[in-house]
Amino acid sequence: MRPILRRALSLVALAALAGCADVEGLQSNGDLGTVRAPKSLWKNIRPEPPDPGQKPGTAAVIPGLPKVGKQSMRGVNPLEVIRADITAATAGDGGTGRLVDPRAIQRLALCTQAVDGGPDCPVRPGVLHDLTGDGREDLITALDLDGRLSELRVYTVQDDGRIARILSRRGVLEGVEVAAEHLAVREPTSNPAYISISDYVWDEKAGIMNLSQLTLDTCPDANDPSGACGPAGAA
Repeated sequence: MRPILRRALSLVALAALAGCADVEGLQSNGDLGTVRAPKSLWKNIRPEPPDPGQKPGTAAVIPGLPKVGKQSMRGVNPLEVIRADITAATAGDGGTGRLVDPRAIQRLALCTQAVDGGPDCPVRPGVLHDLTGDGREDLITALDLDGRLSELRVYTVQDDGRIARILSRRGVLEGVEVAAEHLAVREPTSNPAYISISDYVWDEKAGIMNLSQLTLDTCPDANDPSGACGPAGAA
């Protein structure tokens, strides 16, 4: 081997061993440890598939409601819709809590026969917004189960005039936002510095609002003792 080549190789080897900085200022960080594949826990245990009718992510025609002539949720009483939905879901749920919280029926009993359900009614005012992209307004509402947990519901009118639930979501509704054909649900996480955002969009093939994206956002009010996190005026 020629002397010049031997000298070049020696310099390269010394530089690698010493971890010295190059002209860009990069330095060796030392041993970064061994990369290992994730370890699977409880590999032999799998959950049973849900029973028929026990899938919250499927569209469901609400029984006991009259057909809607104009194929829009405008003019439909949100309280009547969610009452019929909760009643049917409770009957089909069998008390398991898969479709609806067991407390929902008791909470609905606080609503009077008034159009808005009265001052103690835990059903939120309905919001009309076209989420399915057909030019017809859909209904967004929620039943508050306590001071924190709620049952979020979205309803649409099918082509035959029947009212169907296209989204059912139980959670801590830190904020609910609509933009175009998107419904974003903001919920707190175990880390007070972050909030999760679930973005739902209309899935025409499935006939429901499907989760399209799940992201984390920083909470600007993490140090607020009230625990508030989310845009002002969020539903």
